[in-house]
Amino acid sequence: MAARSVYFENAAGRVWEEPQHYLRLDYYAGPREEVAFRALLTHALRAMTRRGWGKLLIDQRKMAPYSDAERAWMVEEWLPRAIREGGYRYGAVVLAENAFARVSMTRLAMASRELGNTYKTFDTEDEAMGWLTQVGVAAR
Repeated sequence: MAARSVYFENAAGRVWEEPQHYLRLDYYAGPREEVAFRALLTHALRAMTRRGWGKLLIDQRKMAPYSDAERAWMVEEWLPRAIREGGYRYGAVVLAENAFARVSMTRLAMASRELGNTYKTFDTEDEAMGWLTQVGVAAR
């Protein structure tokens, strides 16, 4: 089996290309600068578009809560583009340890539920990977 490879990394996190035909987004601990956050997600979108993979495993275990500005940008700009241009359909979220970050993700999922992608949350990485590899077919 092919090995996973790093697609992009900055102070906010890392984007991996996984051999099972999905992307993985790992958020790093601590506060994020908005420029780094947007760059991380913009590169995730580029990888989705390049690969034609509409699945994303999002590891939020160490993540700080989304700011209002981050959440608004994701719902109003990034998610619609990711769905339209990258074929984003399925997001498996490994929930944050921080309770406020969990609430932040719930607010994001509720605000974006009309956009056409599906989020499912998990307590463990193995559960998230299992679901993500079973749902749908590789987008595109």
